[in-house]
Amino acid sequence: MSPHTLSRRAVLRGLGTMVALPALDAFALASAFAQGKPAHPIRAAFLFVPNGINMDHWRPTGEGSEFDLKSILEPLADLRGEFSVLTGLTQRNAFALGDGPGDHARSSAAWLTGVHPKKTDGSDIRCGISVDQLAGMHLGKHTRFGTLEIGCERGALAGNCDSGYSCAYSSAISWKTETTPLPKEVNPRLVFERFFGGGDTAEAAGARADRLRARKSVLDFVSEDAARLAGQLGARDRMKLDEYLTGVREIEERLAKIEKDALEVPAGFERPRGVPSDYGEHIRIMGDMMVLAFQADLTRVCTFMFANEGSNRNYRQIGVSDGHHDISHHGGDEAKLEAKRKIDLFHTQQLAYILKRMAAIREGDGTLLDNCMVLYGGGISDGNRHNHDDLPLVFAGRGGGTIEQGKHAVYPNGTPMANLFLSMLDRLGIREDKFGDSSGRIERLF
Repeated sequence: MSPHTLSRRAVLRGLGTMVALPALDAFALASAFAQGKPAHPIRAAFLFVPNGINMDHWRPTGEGSEFDLKSILEPLADLRGEFSVLTGLTQRNAFALGDGPGDHARSSAAWLTGVHPKKTDGSDIRCGISVDQLAGMHLGKHTRFGTLEIGCERGALAGNCDSGYSCAYSSAISWKTETTPLPKEVNPRLVFERFFGGGDTAEAAGARADRLRARKSVLDFVSEDAARLAGQLGARDRMKLDEYLTGVREIEERLAKIEKDALEVPAGFERPRGVPSDYGEHIRIMGDMMVLAFQADLTRVCTFMFANEGSNRNYRQIGVSDGHHDISHHGGDEAKLEAKRKIDLFHTQQLAYILKRMAAIREGDGTLLDNCMVLYGGGISDGNRHNHDDLPLVFAGRGGGTIEQGKHAVYPNGTPMANLFLSMLDRLGIREDKFGDSSGRIERLF
């Protein structure tokens, strides 16, 4: 093939449909020929869980590469060389600092900003620009979407949700500006249509409506384009393209089943179309949307809230009928601590699913996970103490080969979490001298 044949922005087109392409070797040829730059970009994802962790069953024993996983992290055992556990990082600006109660709201607001939020439940909310949005400002020029904000629990951007703090603080971790938290999308169907719907024109909207009514796949509308492209590709690229399109169709089939089930709920109950009733499936399919966006280079930055901070949802599917927030205030009660461990374990099982999906996608001589940085955790350590030091954090991916994983990295307690953000920004090609309450850059992994 001529190195000019394909661009990284190439898409398959059809009526009311536009399907971005995954990373192909042909792109590598074009990129190397045109710019001498790597074909596979570095991506960053930030996955948030609320209400702290049962730390006795989280913190590994041992340090460096010699460490043992506790039960909550056991689902990641097969990926041991692909991630590290970070201990000692802190969000000081999530502490009260004279503002009294409201640790849940502060924990989510400060998690990616490193800024102490203004205590208010009015319209005068104020925090800081989050690291994902800073990255999006620089990287968004390369992709269709600057950033992606997704989650599994809707949240208000107004009202009092935590001791005088606006609900905006508890339901968002992504801040476009100091006064603009970004709402997240929780409906996977809407995310899918945003990716592949073909744009915002009236013609595209009509075509989408016709396609959904006829229960047709987006791939039905781009089949001719796909066949023509496949004829131009080498054997390895044809296999990659087939795997990618198969993944897109599999997600569509899951969405169709979810929507069919949603239509069969008991009388008197309603559920938005496209939102699974099974919480685990909801996390997994939203995770698949993130992976798909990275694979097709639709965006290079994503935030994903498994639930809002302070969430009191129950977990009956794993035998926990009480609310998550209530359980997190365990007071040392063994039954509550065990229930909290089960919830935390459930969350890391979903994380393992997402990371394994990323590790299964080939990019050049490595994988999608090799070209990503994935930070998972929360802004509270022990839910009973509401402390924001010694935060529970898992950091996965190799950042394009610049990160050494497979460690328990223990830092002095109180080390600003923003130091990690500066090091992550470096890997994205963004040089900042200061972010939030940073005091430097983090070491040992980079």
